[in-house]
Amino acid sequence: MLRACAIDFGKGWVNHLPLVEFSYYNSYHASIKAAPFEALYGRKCRSPVCWTEVGEAQILGPELIQETTEKIVQIKQRMQAARDRKKSYTD
Repeated sequence: MLRACAIDFGKGWVNHLPLVEFSYYNSYHASIKAAPFEALYGRKCRSPVCWTEVGEAQILGPELIQETTEKIVQIKQRMQAARDRKKSYTD
């Protein structure tokens, strides 16, 4: 999963780790039959749209939401591909 993120986001992959973590903890896990966040807190997690560092240039409005959503979708697709590969090894 991290390798795929490094390939997709290049040298800025470290900046995307919070999105990778968000995607991981909010994706369905067959072993617990729920997303880890949902299993722990009993509710779905709110979106990370407002995650920014102090002093960081910010994209505001629909562009921020679209950019963040696209990155989360891309990360989730990579996670699913990794799960599928892992499953094919065990089958």
